[in-house]
Amino acid sequence: MATVILVRHGRTTANASGVLAGRTPGVKLDDTGRAQAERAGERIAPVRLAALVTSPLERCRQTAKALLAAQAGEVPTLSEKGISECDYGEWQGRALKDLAKEKLWKVVQSQPSAAAFPGGESMATMQARSVAAVRRHDAAIEAEHGPGAVWVAVSHGDIIKSVLADALGMHLDLFQRINVDPASISIVRYTDSRPYVLATNTHAGDLGWLVPPKKARGSRRTSDAAVGGGAGPGDVAGQP
Repeated sequence: MATVILVRHGRTTANASGVLAGRTPGVKLDDTGRAQAERAGERIAPVRLAALVTSPLERCRQTAKALLAAQAGEVPTLSEKGISECDYGEWQGRALKDLAKEKLWKVVQSQPSAAAFPGGESMATMQARSVAAVRRHDAAIEAEHGPGAVWVAVSHGDIIKSVLADALGMHLDLFQRINVDPASISIVRYTDSRPYVLATNTHAGDLGWLVPPKKARGSRRTSDAAVGGGAGPGDVAGQP
């Protein structure tokens, strides 16, 4: 049972000016975004990361650098196109206030599974490739480092929302109910039984509770859900 910490990149100049950056090259974190990334790094610092996987876009690589700077040792780092930003096609680089006047905007809001960006990709394709990439890396990291491994994926708002929707068992048409702010942290643990969403869109609190506790003698961990809610992180008592 590896655990993935999903980190959205910090605020960018495009975010601050209301522009849909998409895959536009050269979009960087602004001063606020850099500070946000540093705070995210401080939150994750108590956890020894097995790996860090990042979208290849510059704003994510900048955020990843801040997270790595807070780690006590070296962390294997990979670039992954599967969690890169959605290809918004002709929408890329346009102001959100203008895009809101397009007919497609209402589809994106109410039925994203039917939305395909002109000259770009569909939102269904975006979700399929991002979920596949996260699950593939998660399985590989658990196989190499064991079930207590924790790793980070640095990505984009719609990408993380689509991964969370999948983990929650939500249809893509409901994914706009999820909010993912710049430099926010969400956490998913995949198991043989089901994914567990441990946190969404958090902004404060260190993540030391993700460090797996030493197992009590005679206890065993399970991927079953604790009936009644359990005792919180590290609980093994009463497990079947």
